[in-house]
Amino acid sequence: MIKLTNISKTFGKKIAVNNLSLHIEKGSLTMFIGPSGCGKTTTLRMINRLTPYNKGNIIVNGTSVSDIDPVELRRNIGYVIQEIGLFPHFTVFENIAIVPRLLKWEQKKIEQRVEELLELVTLDQSFSQKYPLQLSGGERQRVGLARALAAEPEILLMDEPFGAIDPINRLKLQDSFLEIQEEIKKTIVFVTHDINEAIKLGDKIAIINEGNLIQYDNVSKILSDPANEFVESLLGQDRSIKALSLEKAKDYVLKDGFITVSDSESHESVEKKMKEKNIEIAFALDKNNHLISRFVLEKATETKKQKFIHDPGPWIIERQNNIKETLSKMLEIGEKKLPVVNRKKEFVGIIKLSNIFEEVNKKTNIS
Repeated sequence: MIKLTNISKTFGKKIAVNNLSLHIEKGSLTMFIGPSGCGKTTTLRMINRLTPYNKGNIIVNGTSVSDIDPVELRRNIGYVIQEIGLFPHFTVFENIAIVPRLLKWEQKKIEQRVEELLELVTLDQSFSQKYPLQLSGGERQRVGLARALAAEPEILLMDEPFGAIDPINRLKLQDSFLEIQEEIKKTIVFVTHDINEAIKLGDKIAIINEGNLIQYDNVSKILSDPANEFVESLLGQDRSIKALSLEKAKDYVLKDGFITVSDSESHESVEKKMKEKNIEIAFALDKNNHLISRFVLEKATETKKQKFIHDPGPWIIERQNNIKETLSKMLEIGEKKLPVVNRKKEFVGIIKLSNIFEEVNKKTNIS
């Protein structure tokens, strides 16, 4: 989808990018990472000609970007930045509709597209008439992503899009972003300064230093076989633990060992079903398959009678949470089994602590 061949860029006497070559596969999520000023953002901006290159060639979908009108090129490549860049005097709807209107789409098609995109980024349709100042940082970032996807580009360029978001919401955005990419399968180039983010999100990582490409490979290969001391230092001493980020909760979802019931069902009825089926856990779901509550039937012991517990606010695991995050949460709250939901908060199954421990034992054997 994107092919960079011997690309170089200088600013005066300073070499920003030095003879860089790499191929980015269609539908992949490629992370650019390195120290500040290493050339990663410059490389990103050269792909859509926001920054011209001095030497080499960049081919997008079979055509050199030098042969494409820059305005036309940019309208067909989504671009998301850290500051988001929403127009404050435009509503959310108007911000998302900018490029489709420039492309002269019909109004009805634009309305349908905005509706689809708000649903995709898990924002209620009521957000369409709000203004950027009425939104949180995470909500504005979701709108920025929706705007970048509005004209259905095949390629998405993202320059530290979650960098200004607080750590908790940043993790949530990362999980939502992985769910969205699973659906849309765009070719994405994503600049970050955070190695944990690069490992969590990327199919491949390009490590850049002083304008030079140091290593470009899939994440597991980089973790297991760093090219040199610079890469080892970037990965940190806990790279064996970081390998747990490659496994997601969705890969360990179980569909048995519990029952589901309607959220309108009486507690007495739920307890009866659990005893009949000899099941310890039941999850109450609404008509949209959203997890509402949890029931636990504790086993009786010599000193304690059987106890039936209703938990109206159960802890959850997002299906895109990596195993490191999942393990940390389960140990923190002391749970051996937790429900797993997708970005729409729909229940998909459970995850067990014992399965995660098995994976930890495997991953921590990396030398």
